[in-house]
Amino acid sequence: MQEQTTELLLFFTYEHLDDHLQAVSKPYCDLAHQSAELLPANTQLVACLQHLLEAKDAAVRAALIPRLTEQNPETMP
Repeated sequence: MQEQTTELLLFFTYEHLDDHLQAVSKPYCDLAHQSAELLPANTQLVACLQHLLEAKDAAVRAALIPRLTEQNPETMP
């Protein structure tokens, strides 16, 4: 496995998250590791993992919005 792939996979860990965020993040982690195992190590795998990481981050943020707005309703438009 290429060093860049190994480094990207570090960002898919989810054990540090609250339970409701782990449920959102885990499928992305599973898919990232599956992709790294099944696909050849090349620039397109790196691109795949980068886009998957962006999607995972967006999904986690989407799951956070309701809680953030409950805690700070005055900060939301």
